[in-house]
Amino acid sequence: MELLSPAGNLEKLKSALHFGADAVYLAGKNYGLRSAADNFDADGLKSACALVHAAGKKVYVTLNILAHNADFEGLAEYIKYLDELSVDGVIVSDLGVMSFVKKYAPTLNIHISTQASVTNKYAAKFYAERGASRIVLARELSIPEIKEIRDFLPSDVELEAFVHGAMCISYSGRCLMSDFMTGRHANHGECAQSCRWEYAVAEKTRGEYMPVEEDARGTYIFNSKDMNMIEFLPEMKAAGVHSLKIEGRIKSAYYVASVTNAYRRALDILESGGNYELPPSVTDCLYKTSHRKFTTGFYFGDKDRQCYETAKPQCDYDFCGVVTAKREGGAIVEMRGRFKRGDELEVLSPSSADGEILKVGEMTDEKGSPVVDAYRVQQRLFVKTELKLEAGDMLRKKSAEKK
Repeated sequence: MELLSPAGNLEKLKSALHFGADAVYLAGKNYGLRSAADNFDADGLKSACALVHAAGKKVYVTLNILAHNADFEGLAEYIKYLDELSVDGVIVSDLGVMSFVKKYAPTLNIHISTQASVTNKYAAKFYAERGASRIVLARELSIPEIKEIRDFLPSDVELEAFVHGAMCISYSGRCLMSDFMTGRHANHGECAQSCRWEYAVAEKTRGEYMPVEEDARGTYIFNSKDMNMIEFLPEMKAAGVHSLKIEGRIKSAYYVASVTNAYRRALDILESGGNYELPPSVTDCLYKTSHRKFTTGFYFGDKDRQCYETAKPQCDYDFCGVVTAKREGGAIVEMRGRFKRGDELEVLSPSSADGEILKVGEMTDEKGSPVVDAYRVQQRLFVKTELKLEAGDMLRKKSAEKK
């Protein structure tokens, strides 16, 4: 199965590739559903595609807004440009946009976005018959339903499904809360995540506030848990899923690295044959970056999908630095979070160094002056260590409140 990671900017793209993604998905400055991400201008898209293809990986570009008439101005030229870059696919949700892709870049692979809410085999076949090479399934499907869709489609039509990350309270992300409450249009990439806010009931006359709670009739809390399917990749494979999608284009590069690293290792274990038994180092990695409580979503009929206590993500570890180069006797580390001499930093790496502990000893700045406390933002330091670190590896330490 393909491991597909988010690339909200160049740093995240490089992290995804370094930690084992087979493909990345990203957006230009328009037509994507994550305007809060840095995204890529025309030159950035060109550089990104060249970088991904040089690594032998694939790149998919989002065109998945729910388009209005005005959105089609300039779209034809943009599609032609993506075709010139040899992107490996475009992700669309709108039939009008799909028609433009077919007209202006007829050989470009079309992936139907989860925003299209494909929840049945007949809808999937409808898109396939009109030239879609991949269906990104709605998140509201069960494993048996996915298998039924797989069996109904031609074998050359791929299925993609989300395996990890934030979920939306609305059907396949088709949300209007942000529009109503802030004027920011979720289906044009401007979601304010209003579902994550804290809500209460207020009595009109007295102004008394009361917490909103679940009862036997349902729930009134909008905040969803995060999806985590790492324990169930065999079930995804048996259902016929071709591509495993990690959510998170507006998450940090550290998040992309941690989650991609965990799923890469899990996939390698799965493909090696034998029992699918994940070591704690793989499953625990997902708790060491920002996350809410986990759920398996709709895949197994799990009804415990909402997080009632808080919408604030939690994290047991702090991101401290990224390795920018290896050096004799150590590595150059760019500071991303404060650390000091004597601290124990855990290595995040696709190599065998993953999980090793680097006890910070001798450090010097770029001028060779000794450094005891790395507190300057993005300061580059030579950190002495015998560990075999590579550019792109990351360092983290257990949060003070978790010790």
